[in-house]
Amino acid sequence: MDEPFGALDHQTRELMQELLLGIWEAERKTVLFVTHDIDEAVFMGSRVVVMSARPGRIKLDRAVPIAHPRHYSVKTTPAFSELKAELTEQVRVEVRAAQGEMAANTG
Repeated sequence: MDEPFGALDHQTRELMQELLLGIWEAERKTVLFVTHDIDEAVFMGSRVVVMSARPGRIKLDRAVPIAHPRHYSVKTTPAFSELKAELTEQVRVEVRAAQGEMAANTG
């Protein structure tokens, strides 16, 4: 699924995340969920993969240490916050690398 909730408002997006997570918890089917939203990735995923800037390669692959079933309140837990901080930093490094590459190519 590639950014399936990207066009939704915040409240609807969170309700859809909970709905999809509930379906997954009941059915246990494999889902590849692509998102640029780190909160969404941590809440929805069993693991989160961060891609590098060009060329796109796997930079980081982390298991999400939060048990199922998940309630939206896990978003305020230390485990959630710590993983979100690590992923945010890794994504920022890649964004800066991509910006540096763009600047070098336009200069």
